[in-house]
Amino acid sequence: MKKRRKTLLAQSKGVNSLQTYRNDPAPKVSVVIPVYNERRSLAAVIREAYRVHPSVEVIAVVNGSTDGSRAIVEQMGPRMIAFDTALGHDVGRAVGARAARGDIVLFTDGDIVIPAAKLSAFVKAVENGADVAMNTYVGPVKRDSVHRVILAKHALTAMLDRPDLAGTSLTTIPHALSRRAINEIGAEALAVPPKALALALHNGLNVKAAAYAAVGAKNPRRRKSAGSDPVGDLIVGDHLEALHAWVEADGVFGRGGGVSPDSSREGGRG
Repeated sequence: MKKRRKTLLAQSKGVNSLQTYRNDPAPKVSVVIPVYNERRSLAAVIREAYRVHPSVEVIAVVNGSTDGSRAIVEQMGPRMIAFDTALGHDVGRAVGARAARGDIVLFTDGDIVIPAAKLSAFVKAVENGADVAMNTYVGPVKRDSVHRVILAKHALTAMLDRPDLAGTSLTTIPHALSRRAINEIGAEALAVPPKALALALHNGLNVKAAAYAAVGAKNPRRRKSAGSDPVGDLIVGDHLEALHAWVEADGVFGRGGGVSPDSSREGGRG
């Protein structure tokens, strides 16, 4: 019991010592941060987010967190959208995008600290005309056996007739979207990132592999159970859904009443 009290006291002191920021009431840039039990890295992520642009708002979508992450957000000043259940990072980004007020919406995660200078590169790409500015990091490809998620990303950009994107993906943070992109594809489309990319290209938006941020080494390894890979299954499934939407929208095999390019995904994501 004494040990637990000391731990809670230490956490309380840590929260109380955090710097407090203010969101711009009329932001040029909105930074969206999905948060799920990321107390250890969250304060640093928020600090870097506020340094991205002189006119910024930071939105933290806190979902299912039980480790004190919510208290950090409350202390530091981002606009918080809170849910008791875990939504998943993709749905968190969609929720944050719908609430964002900036002309440019930048997406990062609460578990990876990326310096503001790196984040700003994606904002600048949109300022310079891109509607979708993606991270050029694609993971390890120069090996005999390449992970199926990486293969799915490369297959998608090839099928979308954009081999120059070389596997860059909206599943990889950071990335930034223009207000035009959010309006045209719909914030809810971001709940299925590969599908959002397909819709952006179908709508003729300016999609660029904009800048490099090496997030692979910083990304916490997801646990697998009994040889299964549920996260991998989900991401590969998302890419198949994106291809389905692209084919339906492009009319390659006839429209046939299937998934329309602007249809939202049914059900939630874990």
